[in-house]
Amino acid sequence: MTLTQLVVAGIFFLVIAALIFTRFRSSMVFATAAAACFLTGLVPAESVLQKAVNPGLVTLVALLLVSLGLEKTRWLRAISDRLINGSLKGSLLRLTFATAASSAFLNNTAVVAALASSVKAQRKYPAAKLLLPLSYAAILGGTLTLIGTSTNLIVNSFVLDRGVAGLDFFAFLPVGLAAAVVGLVVLLLCNRLLPEGRGAEEPVAEYLLEAEVVADSPLDGRTVEQNQLRQLETLYLIEIVRGGQVISPVAPTEVIRSGDKLIFSGDVRDLGRLQDIQGLHLFALEDKSLDINLTEVVLTPNSSILGQTLKSCQFRTRFDAAVVAMRRGGDRLSGKLGEIELQAGDALLLAVGSDFKHHRNIDKNFYVISGGEVQRQLSRRDNWLLGLGFGVVIAGAALGYFSLLKGMILLLGGMIALGIVSTTELQRRFPFEIWMIIASALVLAEAFSGSGLADLLADGLRNSLQGAGPFVALVGIFLLTVALTELMTNNAAAALAFPLAWSLAESFGVSWTPFVMAVAYGASASFLTPFGYQTNLMVQNLGGYHLRDFMRAGLPLTIAYSVTVLALLPLVFPFTV
Repeated sequence: MTLTQLVVAGIFFLVIAALIFTRFRSSMVFATAAAACFLTGLVPAESVLQKAVNPGLVTLVALLLVSLGLEKTRWLRAISDRLINGSLKGSLLRLTFATAASSAFLNNTAVVAALASSVKAQRKYPAAKLLLPLSYAAILGGTLTLIGTSTNLIVNSFVLDRGVAGLDFFAFLPVGLAAAVVGLVVLLLCNRLLPEGRGAEEPVAEYLLEAEVVADSPLDGRTVEQNQLRQLETLYLIEIVRGGQVISPVAPTEVIRSGDKLIFSGDVRDLGRLQDIQGLHLFALEDKSLDINLTEVVLTPNSSILGQTLKSCQFRTRFDAAVVAMRRGGDRLSGKLGEIELQAGDALLLAVGSDFKHHRNIDKNFYVISGGEVQRQLSRRDNWLLGLGFGVVIAGAALGYFSLLKGMILLLGGMIALGIVSTTELQRRFPFEIWMIIASALVLAEAFSGSGLADLLADGLRNSLQGAGPFVALVGIFLLTVALTELMTNNAAAALAFPLAWSLAESFGVSWTPFVMAVAYGASASFLTPFGYQTNLMVQNLGGYHLRDFMRAGLPLTIAYSVTVLALLPLVFPFTV
């Protein structure tokens, strides 16, 4: 192994380690690695600039910008309330089918956010029985078309970067449709593996409320029972935080002291009961202008406040809202909410002010699940015009009349002209992090291939297989991509696995198509953890899921999906060149 190959291997090792074991943003990790390749002369400046405007990457960016307008349409919300009725299996079938079909053409995070609101609002079935299947169905639906998931477009970007024709719009459909059907059947059969969660009659808002006993409070020096903190009906005092110590369970004879943090469980929508208690200060409701009609949101992976506390990011000033309660990793958070570092996927219950829905940074930082309508809905005319325009672009690109990129740019121009989206909105929601990840990954891929390291590893793997053939290598690259997806994110996994997959195909002297498709399908197989896919992260806290819930429900789905994909790949995409 040459010195150049050792340097490239070291960069790749550090990238994988940083993505798995650190909390650095993926965009920063990839950008730093790409900068190292450029500064060390592994990739020339001309190539770096070419990667930044890769046609596949620009198509992905254009599609994500178009999706901003599609998020405002009324279609999903119009049908969402009709999906959950009748039996649980019937509701599950309708919900997952509609989700998969929608996710084949629309942004799956927007689909899940829209439908999760209806799931949370209904009282017939426990939300925990529906939210995880909702996320899984969105993932399965994304495997049906080129635009179904950003992963497919990322893989297409790498293919175009190799100087060959890109993947057809419906190239993913034959294998993806079979895998989606098998996956939906498994979801129906294995729904009993999901937690029961709340019963239909129980409160929908499973959060914890935090209140502080102020100085000179009339509550000070009196017991819980004397202060009538046991007679709140819908709220229950579960613990007291005093001087860093937690008192739980709380006895009726426990004496309340000034400075105590009182933690209540129950229906947090009834927090007005606590406001009526003199000498008790609610963490979130200092400001009388905030509305008690609560709004539930989930922090996006691209939020600008990740890693900060509510105090340090000036949450109230920035969003005209205050955090009433939080959930993370399936658990309710209590204690000093203002000092907890925020993480992607955190579910927050907000008391909002009148300006909350008008703030320009809401949609960038949050998925709004329930509460007041934040985003402007399109008029009926614009709704139909956008739907028709999107359908024409998809049909034209699929039939080969024009490229998807040209169609998306034309549609984006029409959306701006009609006022469906504004240039300010496009600037605010520009997917900079995804663009940075893919452009940097393309630079890394060139260093990986140009140094000869990819060929060296591919030849070594082929020799170690001892004549087992390309199918065994195909299985290996698929399982490697699945493992990387669960450990980091789907986009990062696809970016890292692609160069090796391409080199393996060349080493065996077979078509690159089955190996590339194995990376695409493998990067979408994120069913075992909440970390690999945004929709899993969204529903984790909304449904109160723990990691074990993902493992129990996701394992049979992963096995069925993998067997289906691996059985069909060499049939639909033969190894022969």
